[in-house]
Amino acid sequence: MSAINDSARSSPRSLSWQFSWGFAAAFLAIGLLQSISELQHYLAQGGQHPWEPFLWELSSTSCTSLLAPLIFRLHQHSLSLKAWPQRLGLHLGGALLYPLLHVGGMFGLRLAVYALAGVSYEPGSAGEILAYEVGKDWVSYAIIVGLCHAVLLHHAHRQREQDLLRLQAELAEARLARLAEQIQPHFLFNTLNLISSVMYEDVAQADRILCDLAALLRQALTAQQSPRHTLAQEVALVRPYLSIMQARFGERLSVSIELSEDAQRCLLPSLLLIAPVENAITHDVAQSSGPVRVSLQAEVIAGQLHLRVHNSGTAPQRQHREGAVGMSNTRERLQSLYGERAQVTLQPHPEGGTLLRLQLPAEMETKA
Repeated sequence: MSAINDSARSSPRSLSWQFSWGFAAAFLAIGLLQSISELQHYLAQGGQHPWEPFLWELSSTSCTSLLAPLIFRLHQHSLSLKAWPQRLGLHLGGALLYPLLHVGGMFGLRLAVYALAGVSYEPGSAGEILAYEVGKDWVSYAIIVGLCHAVLLHHAHRQREQDLLRLQAELAEARLARLAEQIQPHFLFNTLNLISSVMYEDVAQADRILCDLAALLRQALTAQQSPRHTLAQEVALVRPYLSIMQARFGERLSVSIELSEDAQRCLLPSLLLIAPVENAITHDVAQSSGPVRVSLQAEVIAGQLHLRVHNSGTAPQRQHREGAVGMSNTRERLQSLYGERAQVTLQPHPEGGTLLRLQLPAEMETKA
């Protein structure tokens, strides 16, 4: 109940008007259908004024439509009251007042039209009219209050959904910022050590590593400013990292990148591939005595972007447990952005090594 109370307090005035217009359109349509139905019975009884059934039915539904916004605001106000006796008392007052306003407006309109048409109209005494109409009006009042409550419940549900989406987006951005900050102290330390170890033996190689490191840091900072970019841009960020790793491990590491043209234009969360690629290298190449091949493949199949990171290393599989920080971050980012439409699986490859599969919706970049 607290959620709908908050919704009732924070509902914009436009919500009341949306309800009013929708309710008015529905009830006027019902009144028109009832008028057509009543017209057939009226003519069969020898009625002389075909407009009378329309006046009887539409005068009632028109007054109901005019009073519905007032009931909506009354119900909104009742939800802001903390004690249920106060809410009940407010609605009891509304239920007593509604028949008076509805009957007064309905018969006032009918009497005015009959007077203008010069036709006599004798609906009966006020007591007879109220006795006939009050019961129906109380039912109408209860139905209107129920509809008002349903509208407010729907509005509160939509607000919760929007708040959840906003919080998920903020969480994803926070994780992205944290991930960008993690490129990564130990990686930077190892790279600087690598530069230090080769700068006196191969100045050209040390210069290339410095250039790759500068490109990596520059692109990481650029990627941090945008939550998503294309796969082509993501791979442009991964390549300097792979180049540094190849300089570090030499012939022990070979790299293969195969991307379809459609896949390169797909959007994905920035810095998505850094952690998987780093895991493939640091957990396999660094702990394997033989050569290791790391391949990155991407293609679009049936509206889904399929990414595969395969390494042929034979390092202990405990290094690849799915609960690892890098894998956990990757999975949580994709789930927060795409829900069940994204999948992350880590499994042994038939040809040896480990295969990481990432699957997410293929959303193409639109050119401005």
